[in-house]
Amino acid sequence: MTTYKIIDDLQVAGKKVLVRADLNVPMKDGKVTDSTRIDRTAPTLVELAKKGARVIVTTHLGRPKGKPAPEFSVQPLVEPLAKACGRPVAFAPDCIGEAAKKVVAAMKDGDIALLENVRFYGEEEKNDPGFAKKLAELADLYVSDAFSTAHRAHATTEGLAHLLPAAAGRLMQAEVEALTAALASPKRPVMAIVGGAKISTKLDLLGNLSKKVDMLVIGGGMANTFLNAQGVNVGKSLCEHDMADTARKILDEAKNGGCQIVLPVDAVVAAELKEGVATKTVEIAQVPADQMILDVGPRSIADICKRLEGCKTLLWNGPLGAFETKPFDKGTNEVAQKAAALTKGDLLSVAGGGDTVSALAKAGAEEGFSYVSTAGGAFLEWLEGKDLPGVKVLRK
Repeated sequence: MTTYKIIDDLQVAGKKVLVRADLNVPMKDGKVTDSTRIDRTAPTLVELAKKGARVIVTTHLGRPKGKPAPEFSVQPLVEPLAKACGRPVAFAPDCIGEAAKKVVAAMKDGDIALLENVRFYGEEEKNDPGFAKKLAELADLYVSDAFSTAHRAHATTEGLAHLLPAAAGRLMQAEVEALTAALASPKRPVMAIVGGAKISTKLDLLGNLSKKVDMLVIGGGMANTFLNAQGVNVGKSLCEHDMADTARKILDEAKNGGCQIVLPVDAVVAAELKEGVATKTVEIAQVPADQMILDVGPRSIADICKRLEGCKTLLWNGPLGAFETKPFDKGTNEVAQKAAALTKGDLLSVAGGGDTVSALAKAGAEEGFSYVSTAGGAFLEWLEGKDLPGVKVLRK
């Protein structure tokens, strides 16, 4: 039994259900270039429609700065949303007021309609009660299916839940269940892989994870900062030299808490980051002064994979190297593929964050993970141990 309300807790037949989705998808020349978020939202909308609800979808797109902007209209999403749902989708040229009410009034049971970009109003991000009330006037029930915006207390992510009977949609439910299983009540041993450029952007994340997991694998530019803090010369590598004391503190706290920090033992280095550049593999203590670390080496890959074999749960955020540029994607690819293979057994693998999704997709491993979150900031804040307002408000 969940600790928050889900669709099953609502009687939706014949009711107007306002669904907060996250359809903030990449666009080019008015066309959607990646429909992942639309495809993941569709099951909730279709289920509600099949149960006889009148499904009113609201979303944001881009950053229109609180006023209407044609380039941020969500109208181009109507066709891909209809395709993903397998049924027509009506469009309202506003998200509140008479234009929205007119479209909603014309709906029949099982219909779906998309409201114009909710961020065309500055009151949305201010969680303005009056604005939330105008939105609530359109519906009988509220379903939140946008975990990726749940770390923000906006009118459509938090305010509406105080005005209408509220529940989590299937995507929100899947996100929360996956993250709870991986972090709140995981099967042990638990490994977390954290990569990325800078530890300064992930201090809270590292601090919280070191208290929750058994092994913390650090890769990417972040690893260089930890290596430097231990007296290793990292050459021209990306490194936050001013964070050495902080890195040592994290290492000490992890050790005292029984969490093992895993750093690279060898590395692939080059004079510059570009495809086709001359590379060599060196022991981590032998990085040339004129070279930079751009990926973990084969011994590091083998070490991580071996450790992973003994784990029951994996949390992954951030690549192990400069994966966008070959051959520096090798470490991320091989570890991701190993994790996907182990997931076919009894490993629970949960990953998230923008670069992570791209890296796993590039490795051909995304489909092999137990769950890959499309949320960026919300995923990170959950891993940091923060209570997300958009989830908190749905609790029973």
